[in-house]
Amino acid sequence: MQKFLRDWRQDAINKHQYDSAIFIGDKLLALTNDPNDAFWLAQVHFSTGNYSRALTFLEKHKLISHSPSCRYLAAHCCIKQSKYEDALATLGDKTPAHLLGNTNKSRRKLQHTSGNARNGVHRKGGSRPEKRERSEEREKEHTSETKYEAAMCYLRGICFAKQNSYDRAKECYMDAVRIDVQCFEAFDQLMKNSLLSPDEEWAFLESLEFDSITTDGTDTSQEAAQFAKMLYTTRLSKYKNPAEFSNAVESLSQHYNLDSNPDLLLSKAELLFTQCRFKQALAITSSVLDTDQYNFSFLPLHLACLHELHQTNTLFLLSHRLADLHPDEPATWLAVGVYYLSVSQIAEARRFFSKASMMNPHFGPAWIGFAHTFALEGEHDQAVSAYGTAARLFQGTHLPQLFLGMQHLQLNNMTLAHEYLTTAHNLCRTDPLLLNEMGVVFYHLDHLAEAVHIFHQALAIAKEIDSDPKAWLATRANLGHAYRRQHHWSLALTEFEEVLRQGQRDAQIFSAKGIVLLEMGRCWDAIVALHEALAVSPQDPVATDLLVRALEENATEQGWGHEEGDRTNVVLEEAFGAKREEMGKRRVRRKVRGRGDGAGGGMGARMSEGGEDSMMVMSDGED
Repeated sequence: MQKFLRDWRQDAINKHQYDSAIFIGDKLLALTNDPNDAFWLAQVHFSTGNYSRALTFLEKHKLISHSPSCRYLAAHCCIKQSKYEDALATLGDKTPAHLLGNTNKSRRKLQHTSGNARNGVHRKGGSRPEKRERSEEREKEHTSETKYEAAMCYLRGICFAKQNSYDRAKECYMDAVRIDVQCFEAFDQLMKNSLLSPDEEWAFLESLEFDSITTDGTDTSQEAAQFAKMLYTTRLSKYKNPAEFSNAVESLSQHYNLDSNPDLLLSKAELLFTQCRFKQALAITSSVLDTDQYNFSFLPLHLACLHELHQTNTLFLLSHRLADLHPDEPATWLAVGVYYLSVSQIAEARRFFSKASMMNPHFGPAWIGFAHTFALEGEHDQAVSAYGTAARLFQGTHLPQLFLGMQHLQLNNMTLAHEYLTTAHNLCRTDPLLLNEMGVVFYHLDHLAEAVHIFHQALAIAKEIDSDPKAWLATRANLGHAYRRQHHWSLALTEFEEVLRQGQRDAQIFSAKGIVLLEMGRCWDAIVALHEALAVSPQDPVATDLLVRALEENATEQGWGHEEGDRTNVVLEEAFGAKREEMGKRRVRRKVRGRGDGAGGGMGARMSEGGEDSMMVMSDGED
């Protein structure tokens, strides 16, 4: 009867028929009075969203202290009701120290014992098979309890994060993964919320004991460990070790047929976005959203690509559809905010970014977008405050610190800009944009040698990560300006010509090229470059002034000095004098003809006289 009822209950749970499961589970508990049956009944109450009833049920049957699984469920009920203090009281404030030291040993022991049993290996003086089976069952039970302890560490981290204690939350998440490397929820919180820097992420991955993963065989256990490590590798920051990331993705795609898996495609798109290859990244995100249009994990990256490519119509349609169907999702209002940002309606964008961040205070893209709206309006104080909040929430990412440095750079606070950019550089040393901003700070501080070195480093890293060269033309132009101020004219000219060769027709670049050519004594080439600058921007004052100077220097080089100018004036004066004499004679003859013809000379005579008078006046003026 008991087996019949358990099978019936499990069948109802599998069909999500929770009323049936509660009905049968209650009768089964009355028959057996088994704590495991009571735990399963509490699980069903939890699945229906009756968190208070599930917690009361656990307390009524005194199950919370019975096992880690019951304690985990009770704490989870408290978290679902936003009772974080009660959850911490159930879980405890700290991770038990013995779990971090003994977990991997016990798992390796279980793996070794299981392998020996399957291979028929018996130790000398060993126990009977039935005793070995009981020992294995105890080890498996201990492993199950350890997994629940790791899950409780994860819940402990959730509670600390809700209380804005992010350092303690980070430690709890890391402990959870150390105890149970298969606790992906905790690992995902670390990566998704950027609680670790790129260097810390890779170091943490290398410290994990993937060999503790056990399966039915030794070979399959090793394969499973390697598989899990590759999966975790795809979740790490794309600013570091792109080669290892590519190897992991390639292996997962070829050997495990995961080339079209959404998670791997998301990782590929993130790498392309990091490389400023927005069209390729958008193609990947669009292909996934075409088949699964409400995969919200793709939306922030998809929206960023649409914004970079100025596809406002697509943003409009997407945000409207999301607002109609999923108004309770923060990503919906992020989409609306990105649309308004793309059409330069900054106030509306700020309102919807704020709404998204209020719905989920740990939603990083909403905080960054909210701060961007202040920066675009020149409200630097508010932008600094918003970026500071993002930096406090997402301690592992360098982006808030980078944006803070950029704000202070615009305010001409070079000291503060250098401090923030240095902090960002300590978190991530492989972002070309960050290195470019650091080079600009050194440039303004007149540390030109350091600026040149930083610009070269930025371009080298951009090439190393296979980034789009056109995305870093500004960095190359900055390098050219640094060379120009160092009086390295040929090097500066090479950089400016490379920028122009790659298609950036900018009046400032043409003007900078003109300055360098003037300094090199190539006045005619400078005139050509400055004319091209004025062709792009006819009202550019810098190019206009430089062109006047270039023309003057070119005239001096050609020997068009004052003496030559005086000779030219004499020739012109002689020509104008001859012209005046000839036109005076014509006037006398015409007047004589006018008298002979009488007053009927008509309009033609008056027009001729007027035209000649005008010509004389012009000649007098020129004289």
